[in-house]
Amino acid sequence: MNWETRITKLLGIQYPIIQGGLAYLAYSDLAAAVSNAGGLGQITALTLESPEQLREEIRKTREKTDKPFGVNFAFGNYGKGYEPMVEVAIEEKVPVISMTGGNPAPMFKLLEGVDVKKLVLVAARRQAQKAEELGADAVMVVGQEGGGHLGRDDVGTMVLVPQVVDSVSIPVIASGGIGDGRGLMAALALGAEGIEMGTRFIATKECVHASPAYIEALLKSSETDTTVIKRSLGTPARALKTEYTEKILQIEKENPTYEALKEYISGEANKRFIYDGDIQNGFGWAGQVAGLIKDVPTVKELFDRMIRQAEEIRSKWGR
Repeated sequence: MNWETRITKLLGIQYPIIQGGLAYLAYSDLAAAVSNAGGLGQITALTLESPEQLREEIRKTREKTDKPFGVNFAFGNYGKGYEPMVEVAIEEKVPVISMTGGNPAPMFKLLEGVDVKKLVLVAARRQAQKAEELGADAVMVVGQEGGGHLGRDDVGTMVLVPQVVDSVSIPVIASGGIGDGRGLMAALALGAEGIEMGTRFIATKECVHASPAYIEALLKSSETDTTVIKRSLGTPARALKTEYTEKILQIEKENPTYEALKEYISGEANKRFIYDGDIQNGFGWAGQVAGLIKDVPTVKELFDRMIRQAEEIRSKWGR
């Protein structure tokens, strides 16, 4: 089957499948595996401790793949200026930079005149239009099913994607609730020209930083075993439902301030669960697609399965 879309041509990849930024998890092993399988792997930049660590991850990725890959800048995970990190990505001639979780306008200024493909994650039609005005090469559209940070309007992927497709001229990548070949084909049917997956890639062999407890929690989850925290701060985000996230929700109900919440929603709390498996004192991001995750394949096995399933659907449509 011909999988060429504007996204595959734009990014120089075989299949229109992009790996999400995955804070604290998306480093060279996973990024290279996704790129080698025919998609676009990404390194998460702003949960690394220094620009030199980013440079090291970029170079390690290049040792493991000769295919294109990207660097993701999730602004919400970084309190300091991120300009030195961007400079490293530019110096290392990374082919793709994606932007999530904040205002991308300052990043576009830093990238003026730089030969790099720019992707922006959005959660609303107006955000997509603004990204196009700024000069984005494509937008990634996340519906409320997705894991991690979401839009404030609780609009699902099924409705949001065609709205954005109809409102911009640049290619659209669908995200949120996608984890198999059926989701890929559904996204294409909605007018998207590619997909981004996050949660599904956590449960793969090459996501080596994810703790066994995190993986096990994903495998045991149903589609109702996630919850949205941080609504009271105006930055809703979907995580696995646990006693810890219930405690966060209780604080949001009783004392909805950043000061009251910051200890519970910090990057350190996130790492306690995803790195150390401390489910009592930390949390892990996850989308509703966790309910579809039943095993931990290699990235290549996951791609083979998805493409096979998608091609079976395409053949049925051709009857």
